[in-house]
Amino acid sequence: MVRSCQHCPLRKRPIFDPMTEREVNFMQSFKSGEMEIASGTTLMMEGSNSPQLYTALKGMGLRYKTLMSGDRQVINFVMPGDFVGLQAGVMREMQHSVEATSDMTLCVFDRKRLWELFRDQPGRAFDLTWLAAVEEHFLGENLAILGHMSGIARVARALIRLYDRGEAVGLADNGKMPLPYKQQDMADALGLSLVHTNKTLKKLRDSGAVTWRDGQLQIHDHDALCAFAELEKDRDPVRRPLL
Repeated sequence: MVRSCQHCPLRKRPIFDPMTEREVNFMQSFKSGEMEIASGTTLMMEGSNSPQLYTALKGMGLRYKTLMSGDRQVINFVMPGDFVGLQAGVMREMQHSVEATSDMTLCVFDRKRLWELFRDQPGRAFDLTWLAAVEEHFLGENLAILGHMSGIARVARALIRLYDRGEAVGLADNGKMPLPYKQQDMADALGLSLVHTNKTLKKLRDSGAVTWRDGQLQIHDHDALCAFAELEKDRDPVRRPLL
């Protein structure tokens, strides 16, 4: 059953900016349907020209680039509430691929109507610009992390950031959340070898700060993990728009 935007479960989460009735009605008309995809499905392929845009409603995925060597560089992780495909909508083709890590449900939008959104819904158009700016900010932060942080700080920060995002959309509670990614995905995202990532996770586990095993993340000592990650233990979540 396709969900009405009026009853979208994500809209209830305090992390997302409230929408006016006019905006909700527009998004309902903008939405062309929903799609279920299985774990491992490639949603968008680098170099492709997708006719559709998506918002992740359930499940997790990742964005990655394939290098000339055949190796994969993970750019970031997709979680509920994330908008997918803007790059293809603006640049005509994807510069990276998007893959489902778990089974996913996605809201589907017709890319041809993107310019209608900019013409008739300036508030929603600003939201898209905001999302693009924030993604650029996080990519810049990731570059700084790769260039100047130790391996243990990189892994700890990634786990904290993923937990924060999961908690904001109702996936995490009391330090525990599903995290179906592979250690190789984490290694690819952080510029570490799989062996180094495995050893680093063991150090964090032995310290009593966190355990990531069998697709489940359990933070045992939040303050200690924040210290490893070089992050303040008290962080206010950044409210963001939902499309």
